[in-house]
Amino acid sequence: MKWNRKAISIAALGASAALVLAGCAGGGDDAGGDGGSGGDDGYEIAFVQGVAGDEFYISMQCGIEEAAEAAGATVKVQGPEKFDPTLQKPIVDALVASKPDALLIAPTDVTAMQAPIQAAADAGIKVVLVDTTLEDPSMAVSQIASDNEGGGAAAFEAIQAAHPDGGKVLVVSIDPGISTSDARAEGFENAVAEDSKFESLGIEYSHNEPAEAARIVTAALQANPDIVGIFAANLFAAEGTATGIQQAGKQGEVTVVGFDAGPAQVEALRNDIVQALVAQEPATIGKDGVAQALAALEGDANEEKIQTGFTVITKENIDTDGADAVYKSTC
Repeated sequence: MKWNRKAISIAALGASAALVLAGCAGGGDDAGGDGGSGGDDGYEIAFVQGVAGDEFYISMQCGIEEAAEAAGATVKVQGPEKFDPTLQKPIVDALVASKPDALLIAPTDVTAMQAPIQAAADAGIKVVLVDTTLEDPSMAVSQIASDNEGGGAAAFEAIQAAHPDGGKVLVVSIDPGISTSDARAEGFENAVAEDSKFESLGIEYSHNEPAEAARIVTAALQANPDIVGIFAANLFAAEGTATGIQQAGKQGEVTVVGFDAGPAQVEALRNDIVQALVAQEPATIGKDGVAQALAALEGDANEEKIQTGFTVITKENIDTDGADAVYKSTC
């Protein structure tokens, strides 16, 4: 089931500074732009992922590369080994020195990445914030993200539909201070608060480590064997939650809703470990990011904020209309 970019109504269940250099659309490794000249070889766009190896960001990269190739631009992709501002900051600092024409970036912290990204903008690089944002995003020409709060509410409604009598629920997120996952958790918690039959056990943070998410879930189920639902707020949290459910022998008893839809999450869905996945539109975010960067470079008007939709994937629709929403492992 798919929702568009506007208001969403749910009615059914249904990152060390080691760099990962990915394939470049349109070829070419020429360094640096001049803040908007483009040149004979087209504009150079840098994409800094939140974390390397995450299918969400790989899928976004695919969208970026497709849109850039169509426009005659080149793309360089880099990402930290963990979703960590201390690892992402050196990447941005190095990019400021090489000075691409535009920077598409998913900030790993709303405050810690403020100064590095501001420095990029001050150097004349057009900044587009994709997925995550900053406390003060005013240096960016556009912000593009999913309706994360709405997605969190959708996750609760999936659990609510499966357990109409209510019960205890838990959120497994990444770290506090990440705009997207904070919004997902907020949307979920606000929805829980509106149904007195449900009790929230709060938010636990897995630090983007599947093993830690598995440990959290195993411990939570030992302390609260009557948990009826768990919302895993990103891909790695969902992966670890699925493992924790298996380790606790709670398959079929606990409804697990994951945010994101990588291959591991889809496998868990098919195996009835996860009952629903809230899939974002990372390729669309990437394509919109390129469009906004090029508009700024050409002196055209920008959309300050763009909100993309999401698809709720279940076992019933994974092979039909939900299939196109599954994330890619390679472009």
